[in-house]
Amino acid sequence: MAHILIVEDEANIRRVLRKVLSDENKRLTISEAEDGVAAISSISKLTFDLILCDIKMPKKDGIQVLSYAREHSPETPVVMISGHGDLETAVQAMRMGAYDYIAKPPDLNHLLQTVRAALDVTTALESKPKKQTPKKYAMVGESESIQAIYNMIDKVAPSMARVLIQGPNGSGKELVARALHHKSSRSAAPFVEVNCAAIPSELIESELFGHMKGSFTSAHKDRKGTFEQAHGGTLFLDEIGDMSLAAQAKVLRALEEHKIQRVGSDKSISVDVRVVAATNKNIKEEIAQNRFREDLYHRLAVIEIHVPSLNDRKEDIPLLAQYFLAALSPQKELQPDAVKSLQQINWTGNIRQLRNVMERLHILGDHRITAQDVYLHTTSKENS
Repeated sequence: MAHILIVEDEANIRRVLRKVLSDENKRLTISEAEDGVAAISSISKLTFDLILCDIKMPKKDGIQVLSYAREHSPETPVVMISGHGDLETAVQAMRMGAYDYIAKPPDLNHLLQTVRAALDVTTALESKPKKQTPKKYAMVGESESIQAIYNMIDKVAPSMARVLIQGPNGSGKELVARALHHKSSRSAAPFVEVNCAAIPSELIESELFGHMKGSFTSAHKDRKGTFEQAHGGTLFLDEIGDMSLAAQAKVLRALEEHKIQRVGSDKSISVDVRVVAATNKNIKEEIAQNRFREDLYHRLAVIEIHVPSLNDRKEDIPLLAQYFLAALSPQKELQPDAVKSLQQINWTGNIRQLRNVMERLHILGDHRITAQDVYLHTTSKENS
């Protein structure tokens, strides 16, 4: 039986929330707190499966309640309730680890959907061991910067928060996106990836939202877009900085309304997707140059994760090199002088470049791969 704490200083809103939740599930246990001080007192004494918390309250506000809950009951999802003027604070709350936020007056369908999802997360945490990312998509490294990313993934994955991953090409942004998916309550649902840079601008809307038969010359049949394909799961928009402004506007609308329209149709289709985006561009610079919508940035970047270049984490090269070599040929050995040589290379292509070099050394190197092999089988540009 789930136990929910409603933290709200307006008695009429508490009554509405209690009634809606009770009508949804008669077996819920519901407690109330009329301000932040009462909420913190309740959290210190009881364990809750979910906390619904207003932001603006007397004595102690919702941010202080959230901070206390994250420290003393870190596995309890906290959903913030925000007035129109509190949206910036709500985004701050998401960055602190809130599960989601709901605007006032609350949309009751959105409220119930969020509560169901949050309670599913709590149940999963209680009944299952920590989810492991499939080996194919494992992140490798022990550097301080990578440890920080591991910690961020563990905190963010159970939430519904949208994530913007930034970092240079080949640094492993897709691995971060997949780890977020596989450690979330959506892991059994689809993970759908769209490379926005690889799709012509005139086709991106059809790719994302689908199309109806006859809506353009080559539309020979109805087709679901990636938003529909990812329903219930995660949609990964890779290289979103390359998306056209027209497509950005439609993505923004889909995120705001949780609905899409196929090209050639006037019918709205509800979609339930968690969007994770990635880019190798400086989005704030793109905004300044009017190449990226600032409102879309704020919708996508509830949480931002920055993936470092390989040159900024060279202490991870020994682990990465051994990992790639073992996957190719467990019989081959990487000698210590070869590792030192690898650490001296300027890795402009990051992890992708290192993986290619290790494959080259596996094919062309001796049984024991030495510094001489590294010198012989890497390009002059790599050795410069």
